[in-house]
Amino acid sequence: MSDHARRLDAALPGVFRTDLTVRAAYSSDASIYRRVPVAVAEPRSTDDLARILELAGAEGLPVTMRGGGTSIAGNSIGAGIVIDTSRHLRRVRCIDPEARTAVVEPGVVLDDLRAEAALYGLTFGPDPSSHSRCTLGGMIGNNACGSHSVAWGITSANVESMRLLLPGDRELDAAKGSSGDAAIDAVLTRLRDAHLAPLRTELGRFSRQVSGYGLHHLLPENGFDVAKALVGAEGTCGLVTEATVSLVPVPKARALAVLGFPDVYVAAEVAPFAAQAGALTVEGMAADLLTALRQQPGRADAGADLPPGGGWLYCELGGDTAADARDAAHALAEIVRERVPGTTSVVVDDPARMRALWWIREAGSGIVTRLPDGGEAWPGWEDSAVPPARLAGYLRDLYGLMGEHGLRGVPYGHFGEGCLHLRLDFGLDDPLGVAGYRSFIEDAARLVLSHGGSVSGEHGDGRARSELLAEMYSPELLDAFAAFKAVFDPERRLNPGVIVDPAPLDADLRPGPGRDALLHRGVFPQRDAHLGSRGDALRPGTGRDALRSEAGRDALRPGAGDALAVTPVHALSRDNGSFAAAVHRCVGVGACRNLESGAMCPSFKVTRDEVHSTRGRARVLAEMLRGESLTDGWRSREVRDALDLCLSCKACASDCPVNVDMATYKAEFLYRHYAGRRRPMAHYSMGWLPLWSRLATAVPGTSRMVNAAMSREPIAAAVKRAAGVEPRREMIRFAARTLRQWFRASHGGGPRPVGRAGTVVLWPDTFTEHHAPEVGRAAVEVLEALGYRVLIPPGRVCCGLTWHSTGQLGVARRVLRHTLGILAPALDAGLPIVGLEPSCTVMLRDEAPELLPDDPRARTLADVTVTLAELVARHDGDWPFRRLDSAAIAQVHCHQEAKGSYAPDLAVLERLGVEPDVIGAGCCGLAGNFGFEPGHWDVSQGCAERELYPKVRGADGGLVLADGFSCRTQVAQGTGRHALHLAQVLQLALRRS
Repeated sequence: MSDHARRLDAALPGVFRTDLTVRAAYSSDASIYRRVPVAVAEPRSTDDLARILELAGAEGLPVTMRGGGTSIAGNSIGAGIVIDTSRHLRRVRCIDPEARTAVVEPGVVLDDLRAEAALYGLTFGPDPSSHSRCTLGGMIGNNACGSHSVAWGITSANVESMRLLLPGDRELDAAKGSSGDAAIDAVLTRLRDAHLAPLRTELGRFSRQVSGYGLHHLLPENGFDVAKALVGAEGTCGLVTEATVSLVPVPKARALAVLGFPDVYVAAEVAPFAAQAGALTVEGMAADLLTALRQQPGRADAGADLPPGGGWLYCELGGDTAADARDAAHALAEIVRERVPGTTSVVVDDPARMRALWWIREAGSGIVTRLPDGGEAWPGWEDSAVPPARLAGYLRDLYGLMGEHGLRGVPYGHFGEGCLHLRLDFGLDDPLGVAGYRSFIEDAARLVLSHGGSVSGEHGDGRARSELLAEMYSPELLDAFAAFKAVFDPERRLNPGVIVDPAPLDADLRPGPGRDALLHRGVFPQRDAHLGSRGDALRPGTGRDALRSEAGRDALRPGAGDALAVTPVHALSRDNGSFAAAVHRCVGVGACRNLESGAMCPSFKVTRDEVHSTRGRARVLAEMLRGESLTDGWRSREVRDALDLCLSCKACASDCPVNVDMATYKAEFLYRHYAGRRRPMAHYSMGWLPLWSRLATAVPGTSRMVNAAMSREPIAAAVKRAAGVEPRREMIRFAARTLRQWFRASHGGGPRPVGRAGTVVLWPDTFTEHHAPEVGRAAVEVLEALGYRVLIPPGRVCCGLTWHSTGQLGVARRVLRHTLGILAPALDAGLPIVGLEPSCTVMLRDEAPELLPDDPRARTLADVTVTLAELVARHDGDWPFRRLDSAAIAQVHCHQEAKGSYAPDLAVLERLGVEPDVIGAGCCGLAGNFGFEPGHWDVSQGCAERELYPKVRGADGGLVLADGFSCRTQVAQGTGRHALHLAQVLQLALRRS
């Protein structure tokens, strides 16, 4: 810990966080820049903010404000103190529906403000695509805009006043007409009067010109509006502690008209006309974005609602009734069609379909970071803007410039206001690529200025564009900017390097040279050493020599020159086998910080700690790969701590716009972190659960003895201590009779006739086989009633799930190879493998081919594996089930939600007359071994308390459904209710027939 950190911790305990894990998590935002701060501060009050400023001055440290950390320009990172207001300063202090205003703290998330304002039929007009996690303080800092700003104005148009803290223990109440300080007003007036010409001729030329300070708001004709002049200052002039913002009425009904055109240029030409016709949004995107989206797993049919075309405009219309909104949307489509014959259109007013269409546009910043061929694309030339009438010409010329520089990218953006988003495949990881980046940015700046535009149309200038202000504005105006900052921050301690005295646009690049230095230092142990470690032997006595044949594909191999490159255990096929490329998928858009909806990221939703977000963990991993701030490589305790509360729920693998798969990265890290070292006891107890379960149920009567012993509290407590299990957890019970034992006894050993519906193999996962065989028995009964002959594999099989989740990947691979051998006859025959446990089904479908990419049997296994719901839903023979006509609470297993679909389950339940209330909060919180490990209890319970527990407790006599053994265990231990697997629900319906 540095001397700075020690003094800060002592001066304001509980506010400053100075450990390396936290600092690494805050090293970047949604931009391509990185700076590791000395400390992160999480103030709880305005007094804390004042004290932080005072301490920063005493320590000589710069201060950077941060909200949701979704800055694309790099204006929320810094080398001194980074102040995160989003965790505690998040109150909407009041709403005045008559005045249509709200008073907010800087950490208020936009969607929270909108939810409270909606109670009065109001909303905050600007709505960037990050609305679910961006904060009002951040929006004020970078003058955020969004899709509705074409109708309701950008942030500066919607700020009435603000309260700021300045260095030197000064406080201002800035508003129209005054800064709240007569002396400052006098200085600002003199500054304005000395630069009237450039303020009038260079600033405020069109709505999306947000580069530099908004000094034109100080002009007499604009009412000397100091508050608006400070919007977009990016934290360089003061710390916003409170703001009064204006609200606008919300249309009572909305409809979305999506207009299709031959290409994106025609869409750009039509956009100003659509805006003038009264559309509330005029958002544009090209076919490239849809192509990139459809390359993602499970999204091949994305955008099916879009009309035919190569470019689209999203035009939202409002009305007093749904019919009025629909009519307005159809009318807009018609007048555009008259202007551009051949325009295609789709009008949607169903909220679910509208959300699905809007998701494509709002996820654009994440989607386009991966090009259709898997290549990386980066922000840098983001947010450029021109007068809307010139957008089409600018876009054509920009594509031409991209071609000249050999770059590819996907454009989209706020076409109705002339603002364009674009991510390009800059080769930033080597010096030549960085030089190419600078060359393109400088050429692009000259291009946008030739079209009368601005280098920034939203999100501020930050580190990405501040240097370009010298190209855009006259020296006189730049002098005015410097003088303006000096009024508020004479010592230039607030967010240095931004707007005034800009940092070089190619300095401190996160994906720049050296980003993956750790992978080329030859510091990794060989893979066979990993596999021979104490934690990765399949059975006692199995050592390194016996497992050496497993060393194969992830041993260290020579890389370029004398460097050594490490190959991950997983194929990481979507990242060309590169762990670094996988980690760098995270571009920081922060969708994992959405607190109110979606399954990602459960630990962040409970703790609100950036470290516990998918983005925070990715940033810590990236710092490990760089090897500068985190120097211990795979042995890093900081990385281990950041990953500790990851539930491996895989929600990020689907919900993240770029499909970051933190569960896989965690498994890879743990594999190397514990190579040749003693693991936590939970890795031996819970990670080796298949072996212990087999031993406890192998001899008749043994399981009863174990269960009886574990029912005695002293014995259970001792076992939990020895096994490294959370003491507040109840131990799971072992079955008196396993599924196999029952199956052999009930079905005999002779040949069985082929079923009229065919033959299937029931997968006897560890949980169904040894802990909940009643689920397997129900499945057999259901499948046979449907006419299937049911087989169970003749030998011991396992998917390796528990070893995988604890990073014991050598064992997981060996177990899978053994399993493939047992299943060979079934695979050769093409028999369906029916999975009952969702996490095991995902292992067979998704992880097996990634862990054994060179074994074609793994791919075959993935292809023939089906869920019970999928098999039953597509069954077209006799239906032997009666309706249950019951309500139900349904907890979808997080792995199924991320890597599969609940649609077949819903289809089956509908046919059974079961009306499920599906839990939308994602993971139940137990997550296999996670909820049994010490230190995880609070997060585990917090996940369940978000929605699952309250709904189950409130269920009045209905069913509780959960296919996952973990989910059923969590429900039973947390509520006392008994949840049913779909097989058991079908069994109930069968027995009623």
